[in-house]
Amino acid sequence: MQTDTAIATLRAYSASGKSGPPRHFGTRFDGEGNFLNEPGNTIVSHVTQGSATQAALVEVRTRLMELPFAHHFSFTPVSSLHMTLAQGVIEFRRKDKFWPDGVDHDADIGGITDLYCDRLKTFPDIGAFRTRAVAVTPLGVTLAGATGQDESTLRCWRDELCEPLGFRHPDHDQYVFHITLAYLIDWLPEEALPVYAGALADCTALLLARAPTLELDDPYLCSFEDMNHFEPLLNLRRTDR
Repeated sequence: MQTDTAIATLRAYSASGKSGPPRHFGTRFDGEGNFLNEPGNTIVSHVTQGSATQAALVEVRTRLMELPFAHHFSFTPVSSLHMTLAQGVIEFRRKDKFWPDGVDHDADIGGITDLYCDRLKTFPDIGAFRTRAVAVTPLGVTLAGATGQDESTLRCWRDELCEPLGFRHPDHDQYVFHITLAYLIDWLPEEALPVYAGALADCTALLLARAPTLELDDPYLCSFEDMNHFEPLLNLRRTDR
């Protein structure tokens, strides 16, 4: 029964009932899985380099890449692995509720990044938080606060960042924290779903055993040109800003 439930959940990644390509096709990546130019900015906590968490995620990533249907995915570099705390702006999302209030929709992304740097220099430190893995999915790992207090702190960061960022995402309250390992470039066939159901369960168990609490860096405002690299610009937990 548990496998049946897992397979039903995985149909979100299958061709069943789909009439178009997966999300971000043609803007974030092409049909060969190459990441395309998509400038933007974001606030993320990178996975700590050299940590047990990074090693466990690399093992999960390797297992996913070895699955028979892995060519349906484009995998992000290990160096880019991060948890997004709050989304900034992005080139192909220039519309209300995804763009800072009072800023022209034709404004240069780099100029908005500079604006955010200025605003966030005086942003208060909301505090430290710890996270835990919830489940490995075909696209990565869903996360939550390690405790109820950690979850509250994560949500408080998101709430308070709405003001300097100048907008509140439509999915603000329902947002699922996560670490992206891959993007779906082509829908999975039905026969892939049982394979993924078993593999994802094994990967989740591995990650929970090896990294019960995830090791993440401080949250930084970052800029990016594509999904290969997120350049740290400003540490939001520094007290000497």
